[in-house]
Amino acid sequence: MSRLDAASLLAPSPPRAKPHANPRGRRFFCLLSTTLAALGASLALLLFLALRPAPNPPPPNYGALFLSLGSNDTAAAHLRALTLHPHVAGTKANSLAARYVRDALSSLSFPAHITPYSVLLSYPVHRSLSLSSPGRRGATSFALKQETYRGDPYAAAAAEAIPTFYAYAASGSVSAEAVYANYGREEDFAHLAARGVAVEGKVALARYGRIHCEDIAHNARAAGAAAAVVYTDPLQYGGAPGEAAFPDSRWLPPSGVLVGSLFRGTGDPTTPMWASSEGCERLSVEDAMGSDEMPLIPALPVSARDAMEIHAAMGGAVAPEGWQGREDGPVYRLGPGPAVLNLTYLGNDTMATIENVFAIIEGAEEPDRYVILGNHRDAWTFGASDPNSGTAAMIELAQRFSMLQKQGWRPRRTIIFCSWDAEEYGLTGSTEWVEENLEMLSTKAVAYLNIDVSVVGPGFLPSTTPQLDELLQEITKVVQDPDNSSQTVYDSWIKSNGSPRILRLGDGGSDYSAFVQHAGIPSMNIVFGEGPGYPVYHTLYDDYVWMAKFGDPGFRRHVAAASIWGMMALRLANDEIIPFNYMSYSIELEAYTKVLENQVKGTAVTCSPLYNSIKDLRTAATKVNNEQKELRKLLLSKQLNRDSLKIRQLNDQLMQAERAFTSREGIFKQEWFKHLVYGPSDQNDWDTAVYPGIANAIASAQSSNTSESWKSVQHEIYRVARAVTQASAVLSGRLT
Repeated sequence: MSRLDAASLLAPSPPRAKPHANPRGRRFFCLLSTTLAALGASLALLLFLALRPAPNPPPPNYGALFLSLGSNDTAAAHLRALTLHPHVAGTKANSLAARYVRDALSSLSFPAHITPYSVLLSYPVHRSLSLSSPGRRGATSFALKQETYRGDPYAAAAAEAIPTFYAYAASGSVSAEAVYANYGREEDFAHLAARGVAVEGKVALARYGRIHCEDIAHNARAAGAAAAVVYTDPLQYGGAPGEAAFPDSRWLPPSGVLVGSLFRGTGDPTTPMWASSEGCERLSVEDAMGSDEMPLIPALPVSARDAMEIHAAMGGAVAPEGWQGREDGPVYRLGPGPAVLNLTYLGNDTMATIENVFAIIEGAEEPDRYVILGNHRDAWTFGASDPNSGTAAMIELAQRFSMLQKQGWRPRRTIIFCSWDAEEYGLTGSTEWVEENLEMLSTKAVAYLNIDVSVVGPGFLPSTTPQLDELLQEITKVVQDPDNSSQTVYDSWIKSNGSPRILRLGDGGSDYSAFVQHAGIPSMNIVFGEGPGYPVYHTLYDDYVWMAKFGDPGFRRHVAAASIWGMMALRLANDEIIPFNYMSYSIELEAYTKVLENQVKGTAVTCSPLYNSIKDLRTAATKVNNEQKELRKLLLSKQLNRDSLKIRQLNDQLMQAERAFTSREGIFKQEWFKHLVYGPSDQNDWDTAVYPGIANAIASAQSSNTSESWKSVQHEIYRVARAVTQASAVLSGRLT
């Protein structure tokens, strides 16, 4: 049979006479014809598929990829490098630490820079403390020195540590009887007055643990004390009687001294209420040191060992049971005397340069909207927990973001990394930057995400402004628990507390203060480690060894902290609609108002204005939540573009609602703090006060009990009610 081309085979055959037809040949030609027809169709289909554009692959799950990239070794390596030397603000060592952070972030291809400020800092020149009392052979002089420990790999570097002191303590010498004032709270000094124990002109001996050192010194001065001595009591910091101290356990060695700052203000003391910019108006150093925010009396921190010797030499009435120390220590007595303390402190209060470090990942679609991540870098000593566990976590998560970029990721909004300086002196670096950039931040900042100490032990303890609660809970449901790989952080969080325990950001404890309380920016702070403190806090023993042995063996908690921190940033920077939910705000405000109502019961004060404004906020939150759901449906069905003006408008409402809780005039008696819902307690800077202006007014009214003072309380209630009403209007996007 001759060879035929495809066209011949597909053409009809010429007719033949029926008697000569061949059935087998006809079947063959039919089969061949069918086969070649199918082949032609297949070739056409292949040609069509080859020429058709390939479908877009599904977008990468950048959140899952981010979580998979966590590196314990990276966090550990950065922490080790950052804690080789003590690095107090304003010193060469901290300047080198700034360059380490800048270079680490620059190496990830993030544009990075340093912004300096000239601010008032404080350093010790000379200090001495001795004890004398009847029956003692001469005076006992205290070394005021923290001892290195057995096998200490940082013993040589420990010599570089600044001597134990309190920043901004007044210079002077005092020789006076000691009086024991428990935790140095207002109620402790009131108890002494009620017992007839004279404090005026004496040296107040107080222990750390309920309020911070600046408030102890302030209360001592208010009670008439000539000086203050503060120590870390073994009851809180030394473990059980007979229990070993660091390096054999997590507990503070007997020579440990907790140092700190006695400045009760925020930011640079020479530029209160405004930024410390080049060429700006300034108070003189003398005027700044003479302000009421300063302690105005000499003060020294001392070790438990030295404090126990002072206690043993004291007389007077036995202190109440709740004022006593550990059972293996001396009986604590109130005094005064017969122990006499001879205290001298000479400080150098001087202008110095501090350096904030910034790195930026510019947003692809909304570069003018900022998600800000911050941690302070300066430390009183080595700073393994406070603050460089947070610094190491920030660099580790930045490295993960760099890896995401190599996979094609770019955030919708701009992400800014901040390494703050001089936080320990008074939140100085972050405060000056916020004050200098306040107008920009007021219109462009989406949220501020802070970590100060990222890790001190097990347990998750977050703090937020309420609209971030829901997002935080969602994130913790996808992050593995660093101490139990069979569950998430959310699972362990629920098991330890029964429900998610979230604190609020009204205190002055870290760099979120300027963002929340001055600028009204939604914020978060997280830490692994339950409780307000840890044994080696602000001491020489907060080093890499303590962290690796007790704070976070294996560095899994560092990675978990970075994972939560980074996932929060990813969602806030990437989601088309900013994931805020204000409903929890309204629920919480109503609960606060019920407590307030009980406080003013029996007076002419009414809380009705507050209740009415909270009702408006709940209505606005419901409306906005419904709008979010509708817009997400439209986005999912491709009926709405990602860059729609509707999305931009809704996001602006969600961003700006928090700002409306602030007041230009500030809180009653605390004008720098603008947020009328959350602020620091007037009695304890590290305690969150709800409705702080109202709380201050009630305290004044209860003290004076005049009709005018209670009218002031009512005025403060109206102020808060107006702020809540404004927040409702902003959130709902309505004009009256």
